[in-house]
Amino acid sequence: MWKRLEKWQSNLDLGMTKDKYLTMCEQLGQEPSEAKCPPDYEDFPNPLQQAIEVFNRLGDRVVADIGFLGKDYTALPIHMEAVGVVEKQLFLEALVRLDANMIKRSADQMKQARDKIKKKG
Repeated sequence: MWKRLEKWQSNLDLGMTKDKYLTMCEQLGQEPSEAKCPPDYEDFPNPLQQAIEVFNRLGDRVVADIGFLGKDYTALPIHMEAVGVVEKQLFLEALVRLDANMIKRSADQMKQARDKIKKKG
């Protein structure tokens, strides 16, 4: 489940959705592969859907030279109540994983940008 969540998050960055994948397979005359097919929001259990929804509502903590530092969890209890979170442990685990993945991707992007500047200079 966590690998699929990571895959979903990285495919969003690439703009690849389940619908686009299926359309691409159809156009190429290929049989879709379940292993290659990007997961869709609806493919996740309710606590993960709620975590994605709340994650997208929370504010970002960003520093210019460092990048994305994670979400601002100040309003988390309000958002949890608003979406009706029942399975708090699974919800929070998903939220932490979404945040960690975003932080890592931001750090990687910042490193690539710094390396590019070093090459030019």
